[in-house]
This record gives sequence, C-alpha cells and structure tokens, in this order.
Amino acid sequence: MAEIIEMPKLGFDMAEGTLVRWVIGEGEKVEKGQVLAEIETDKATVEVESTAGGVLYKHMVEEGAVVPVGKPIAVIAAPGEEVKDLPGAEPAAKAVEPVEAKTTAAPEAVEEIQAPAPREEEHIIASPLARRMAAEASLDLAALEGSGPGGRIVRRDIEKAIQTGAAKAHQAAEMPAPTTPLPIWQPTGAVRPDQRIPVDKLRAIIGKRMTESKQQMPHFYVTSEIDAEPLMTMRKQANEGLVEDQKLSVNDLIVKAAALALRQFPNINASLEGKEIVRHGHVNIGIAVALEAGLMTVVCKDADQKPLRLISQEVKEMAARARQGKVRPDDIEGSTFSISNLGMYDVEDFTAIINPPEAAILAIALVKEVPVVVDGNIKVGMRMKMTISADHRITDGAEAARFMQALAGYLENPVRMVL
Repeated sequence: MAEIIEMPKLGFDMAEGTLVRWVIGEGEKVEKGQVLAEIETDKATVEVESTAGGVLYKHMVEEGAVVPVGKPIAVIAAPGEEVKDLPGAEPAAKAVEPVEAKTTAAPEAVEEIQAPAPREEEHIIASPLARRMAAEASLDLAALEGSGPGGRIVRRDIEKAIQTGAAKAHQAAEMPAPTTPLPIWQPTGAVRPDQRIPVDKLRAIIGKRMTESKQQMPHFYVTSEIDAEPLMTMRKQANEGLVEDQKLSVNDLIVKAAALALRQFPNINASLEGKEIVRHGHVNIGIAVALEAGLMTVVCKDADQKPLRLISQEVKEMAARARQGKVRPDDIEGSTFSISNLGMYDVEDFTAIINPPEAAILAIALVKEVPVVVDGNIKVGMRMKMTISADHRITDGAEAARFMQALAGYLENPVRMVL
C-alpha cells in the first residue's frame, strides 16, 4: 500500500523547511532508511531518510520549495502499484526561487572559478580567523582565492596555502636609518567601502534564539579553575599508539566528565516546560561547532553511558558533517546540556549564552601553564577555567557550584571516567 512521506519536524521550533534537492528520483527504487532528500532548516541542510521502502511514485513538492512541517512531500508505493485518490496527493508545490547553493552547502558544492588578478588588500573579503592565520604565517591575502561564499577567504584556504606555499610572504619594509627623517604619512589607497551582507538563515536563527534566551532566561554564572595537569597527562598516555584521527581531544574528556557529573545533578540536566521542570533521563551533550556562517550544536546522545573513544569518534563524524552541510536530524536534536569550548582560540575565560530550552551551558577556556603555590613553594602548573551559565528559574548558585566541584573531581582525577 502506498505511503505518504511528510516534511519532518527537525527541531522543536521548526515550522517549515526548504527542499533543496531530491536524492531519489520519481520511479526509482528506495529502501527504508535510505536518504530521500536534502532539506534546509533554520539550522542546517539535513539529509532526510525514507520511512518506507518501495518505489518513489511521485514528488509532491519541487526542489527549492518552502514546505510547512507535516505537509506531504512524496509518495512511495509498491513496484507496479497504481496510486489513485491518495489523500493529500495534490500537484507538486512550486519552488519559491531557483535552487541555488545555500550558505550551509558543503564546500565541495562551490563552483571552481579562475583566479582573478591580485587584489588590493583593502577590498579582500576574508574571515577574521583567516586574517589572523594569514598574518601569523606571513601570507599575502591578495595572492589567495577564497572558496567561501562570495569568494570569501576562509580557514581552509589559508591551510591550503601554508601546505602548498602558494601565497607570497609579506616582505618586511626596511626601517629608515635613525638619521633619515620619517616621511609624512599619506593615504596608500582608497577607503574601504561599506559592505551590506544579507543575514543568512543560520545567523538569523542564532540571533533570534540567543535574544530570547537572554531576555527570558535569568542567567547566572559560576566560574571554577581546575588543575588540568592530570587531564593532559591521561590524554597523552591514552593517545600513545593511536592514529591521528582516533586520538582523544581535551573536549572529548570534558564531554564525558560533564555527562557523569550531570547524573548527580538532575536540575542542571533539565528544561522548563510551562509550569513544570522536566528532569531528563538521558544525558545528551550538545557540542558547539564553529561554521563559517555561525555556530551549530551537534549532540552526543547518552554520553554518560559511552566510552571515551566512542564519544570521540561520534563527535568527529558529526562535526565533519556539520562543516559539510550534511548533518542528519539525529545529529542536532535532543541535547539536554551544552558545552562551548574556545580553548583552541587561546581564550582565557568567557561566558556562554544558554541554548533554550536547556537549563545550563558550560564554557571551556584554554589550558595554560601558570605559576602556582604548592606547599609554600612556587612551581609551574597547568590550569583551566570553566564557567557555567545557568537558568535561575530551574537551579541556584549553590547547586551550580556543587556541580562544578563534581565536574572538577572527574577532570582532576580522570581515571574515574574509565572505571
């Protein structure tokens, strides 16, 4: 019997999605669980799997169409079956605009273009991270061609230039002799013009959700500093003999430690629904992933139950799909607590905004060597700061502080995470 496939709800606040591309054409065989189409939500481009097997009898919406949640998008029938009077089988919805590459599309989808003549640096479009990396590596941005949206130079372009040596190094200008008068400064080029960049969907939803979070959630913050030397020692020992793509990151260890600590503090692994506090039975850790268009949270489900290597593998795979614009619905839904780690950017301390409807989020800074006092003597130690942002409607400062103590207990005695 024929079955209707509907536009799935891929997020608690999703009302509609754009059907970017049909993966299975009309008349083609499809198996249950096979990727049927790519749908763009406010968060990402998601590969949607078929809930039935058979033959894709009819596309009920065209590529590029914006479709409300629950509206039929396809009909799957048995081979040779003739479908008549199927409820909801109206003509295909029209696309509101031609299908184009989206901002969340995979980098491979960007067309190759011929490299233009070197540009004046004042007019170069590059991300702040790319500019910083280029400056550190003494690369000339004008000699690079960007692969980001609109020719924007992004991190991967800098990494490629460093590997190939394709970019020219900046030549340090010779300082004039002390007896030579310094020349009067004159403008070296035209003033950089203002740029007007349309707000893409991911940036718009980030702004909307974070504004609502700060306006509706009474945030409070608790910061702790831990001795990170045991953590770093265990990581080094665990990674000995592992190939590069299987090595544990500091973030993997923090995810596991936070998940174990949340078992003891159900009010922090919770959310507020109306007049009820929902204490979640599952411990699903959301991990913020930086994309060119903004942040996306991928979710490690039941992190308290999984070994460290499985956590590491899953997070790597989900983060890669997120950067390629190919996340799956299960990758980004269901988090009960989130972690934002900016330690790799040399951030010493920061606070994060709670990701609704969760009760809290943990901000992780860098691990650094600092002078510490041990038994009256000064020695070199390794320290890391962590700050929890929590919803005061659900939990209080004392409870958040005890959670941070429990978290520090796992991170400062990491063998407890593998027992």
